[in-house]
Amino acid sequence: MKILISSSLFYPSLGGSETDAEIFAREFTRLGHVIKVITRIPGTNIAADSSEFPFEVIRQPSPIQLLKLVHWCDVYFHNGIILKDALPLLIIPRPWIVRHQSWIRSIDGTLTGIGGNSSSWRVRLKHFFVRFSVSISISQAIANHLRYPSTVIPNPYRDNLFRVIPDSARTKDLVFLGRLVSEKGVGVLLEALGKLKQWELKPQLTIIGKGPEEPKLRQQVIDLEITEQVTFVGAKVGEELVNFLNKHQIMVVSSLYDEPFGVVALEGIACGCVVVGSEGGGLKDAIGSCGVTFPNGDVNALTQTLFDLLSNPKKLDIYRGNAEFHLSRHKQAEVAKAYLQVIEAALQ
Repeated sequence: MKILISSSLFYPSLGGSETDAEIFAREFTRLGHVIKVITRIPGTNIAADSSEFPFEVIRQPSPIQLLKLVHWCDVYFHNGIILKDALPLLIIPRPWIVRHQSWIRSIDGTLTGIGGNSSSWRVRLKHFFVRFSVSISISQAIANHLRYPSTVIPNPYRDNLFRVIPDSARTKDLVFLGRLVSEKGVGVLLEALGKLKQWELKPQLTIIGKGPEEPKLRQQVIDLEITEQVTFVGAKVGEELVNFLNKHQIMVVSSLYDEPFGVVALEGIACGCVVVGSEGGGLKDAIGSCGVTFPNGDVNALTQTLFDLLSNPKKLDIYRGNAEFHLSRHKQAEVAKAYLQVIEAALQ
């Protein structure tokens, strides 16, 4: 089968969406299919892509190139709906699979948008055109948000990288992993640490990541008088990141907004962390039975949850015992097979 994958983001850009696109392309190729990936992200050169990937990557294709590629493929797979890349389907019909990995909303946060601004009209167009696709949602929350039927297939994680390292000393308490931006709720986590200190509990927190909120967060640490408990280590990737996660007991994902899913939770679970995360959106799907959720932004609930887990370490062992089963449906090969079942059904 010839599968054309459209992904607005792709390597060398780094992030969840581009990582997922690469996972699907590699797994589909491994299973014997011919894959081409188109992306709007510029690369270094064609030779570099050829040596890096076992499939062809076409960057910033012209309209004529895009028409030829859609004519070439048996099925057209969108890693997130991209209206510009969907236009050739008006001329060359092909089975169209759309993977919904985020909310289709306007900048005002509503489903269809209001007024006549370009954002609201793009949202309306997306909702209109996606009716003609076969939809896959990364979480039940995303599926519930859509106006049309959608198959729920959870996100994969890089199971070839994230793992428990035998005999790694798990000597640290809490870890946060993510961009240091306001919506990730690191400030809420720091407030919870301040409250725990009042309860005579002083867990150590490692903050992994960079972002524009870092100066503000560092000042908050000083104001809460928890400087000795919090360590900022910057961004970490690859084996270094895996080693960091293996040293911690609990990962906190304290997002203020509704996460569409939350692969970071899977990465933490795979490295032996129990996850405490916000319950809104699809993050609870990612955490499953391997941790605890709390209402988004609720400092008191987060404080109580952390106090309970830190005071009862046997509970951590119970949550860790659920990890193997929970992660089994998120392995790259299993998720790719589930996608191919939907794709093959669309072809029929």
